Amino acid sequence: MGNVINLNRFRKRAEREASAKQADANRAKFGRTKAERSAEEKRADQAKEHLDQHRIDREEQP
Repeated sequence: MGNVINLNRFRKRAEREASAKQADANRAKFGRTKAERSAEEKRADQAKEHLDQHRIDREEQP
């Protein structure tokens, strides 16, 4: 017969690991300075504008 194990220990460990993973994501998302956020927003806007400039609009033929 095997040893008796406490499943709560494994459940709590999994919850702590998931919480740590979420905390890392939040640090990356919210832990930036205002300058970093504005620079990222500016880069995203420039990339969007670049894609929009290369878009080919075709008129639908009846």
